[in-house]
Amino acid sequence: MATSLHPLAQTLNQDLKANKSPLFTMLSKRGTRIFFPSKGILGQSAEAKDTAINATIGTAFEEDGSPLCLECVEKMVKLPSTAFLYTPSYGLPGIREVWRKMLIEKNPSLATKSFSLPVVTHALTHGLSVAGYLFLDAGDSVILPDLYWDNYELMFEESYGAKLKTFPMFKKGAFNTDAMERMLLAPGTKKVLILNFPNNPTGYTATEQDAKAICASVQRAAKAGKKVIVILDDAYFGLVYEPGVSKESLFSELSDIHPNVLAVKLDGPTKEDYVWGVRVGFITFGAKGATPAQYKALEAKAAGVVRGSISNASSIGQHLLLKCYNDPAYAKQKQKKFALLKRRYDRIKALFNEHPEYARSFVAMPYNSGYFMCVKPIGVEPEVLRKHLLTEYKTGVINLSGLIRVAFSAVPCDKLETLFSNIHAAVQSLAPKK
Repeated sequence: MATSLHPLAQTLNQDLKANKSPLFTMLSKRGTRIFFPSKGILGQSAEAKDTAINATIGTAFEEDGSPLCLECVEKMVKLPSTAFLYTPSYGLPGIREVWRKMLIEKNPSLATKSFSLPVVTHALTHGLSVAGYLFLDAGDSVILPDLYWDNYELMFEESYGAKLKTFPMFKKGAFNTDAMERMLLAPGTKKVLILNFPNNPTGYTATEQDAKAICASVQRAAKAGKKVIVILDDAYFGLVYEPGVSKESLFSELSDIHPNVLAVKLDGPTKEDYVWGVRVGFITFGAKGATPAQYKALEAKAAGVVRGSISNASSIGQHLLLKCYNDPAYAKQKQKKFALLKRRYDRIKALFNEHPEYARSFVAMPYNSGYFMCVKPIGVEPEVLRKHLLTEYKTGVINLSGLIRVAFSAVPCDKLETLFSNIHAAVQSLAPKK
């Protein structure tokens, strides 16, 4: 790695240091060095955008100036041919503005707060990796609950050399805020915290009471001088099925809670809008007292990571979504899909009431949202149970974090009873006989 900083990186860093802001100190070494190459090919191409003859960028055009596309491809996509062109590394301006507006609609508390314009990523996994690039150095600790998506290990430990430090997620059926706070207040100034609600694997979202406690803990750590980066994995946002569960993202509160807290929201349509293969996501920043110039600097650094890794996210995906969000039927169709998932969730709740005998085989972990729920088998190793279900009952589940994860999002309502009956029967057949 070069020893001197690029002038563009220096400018962004100075913006982040302005007004004695702690934002610059939260960046990783990579984060301090990254910049968006606004003076290179991209900048020169932008300057030539309105010229009569534009020979700047590596795309191809027909003689009439329209994008040069294969007809066999173009006829399959009901979008203008401009959807086949590159998008900016920041993302299409239209989709960024629409997603920001939707963030406020979904999280009304954000209406009075300042936060960045979202930067488009190649869905959430890439967005999380962008956050890792910006904020994690080798040896840094990442604080998170002990029930987490196993891809975090690949992204944060294997890719960036950080170390996952976990705390027990639940205490007496609620989120274990006390254990989280102890880790935030432990020695060391920089703290990186990951919160994933609805949680994968458990399907648990912080209740309104949990949310207040979490934010209060983060605020106390910030007041104690900790520089806290809260990475919010909001992949399953909005899929909440119970009253009293927080309907808004923690980003709403954490983005304006203390100057020492930087909230980084990762979200997108993948799970929210049921478009798993479209691969479009967003990274958004919020910090109390951050200026427009500082938000632009964070956006530029995120866009620089996008540019340096994948160049830009799918143009077709972004155009498709923009068209979808402007469709008057969008909201009604989304509500219909939500109702289907909630019906399955409600059916599971009813099944557990109808079959008290299941309590001899497993304990349901707290759940109230999302795509998943988990059970803890009694007297049987989860991996042994998983394989037994696969071979003897033709039933597939996931063994994750010592639990059996059930994706009810993928199981029709009329098969849910068979699914849990199979789990119960499998445990009983494997458990030691008394």
